[in-house]
Amino acid sequence: MTVWRPPQEIRVKALGLPRRGDSPRVAEVRADDGRLKGVRPLGGSVAFGEWAEDALIREFEEELGVTVSVLGSPRVVENIFTHEGQVGHEVLFLFPVGLPPGRFDGQARFVFHEDCGTACVARWCDLDGLDVPGGPDLFPAGLEARLRDAWNAES
Repeated sequence: MTVWRPPQEIRVKALGLPRRGDSPRVAEVRADDGRLKGVRPLGGSVAFGEWAEDALIREFEEELGVTVSVLGSPRVVENIFTHEGQVGHEVLFLFPVGLPPGRFDGQARFVFHEDCGTACVARWCDLDGLDVPGGPDLFPAGLEARLRDAWNAES
């Protein structure tokens, strides 16, 4: 198992929020002991000189082997968090995205690999099962409520 710690710098990330009904496709976040700590949107770091939308498309191609469709403008969220006792700081561009039709049909979970080779699991998570006792937390904190508000506004 790879041990990850937040770098001691502000990082800019582009994350995508594909959804199926009220279920976003997310990646599992594990504690050092292997326990499921929570889930987060898929995506990754924006390189210097790279547009956030381009980074998002690149990350999905590298990690999942798919080209996503960006469906709207991003929500920008600042995230200061603690993981395994170490503080991290991120500025997140959260994009609504569409996956290629049929690409993940019948796959509730699948394994993908980060740039460093670490194996990760992506899965659909019902919003009602997130940020509740016994369920995983959705990172960054507060994202579940923001998604619920945004998706209710679309209805």
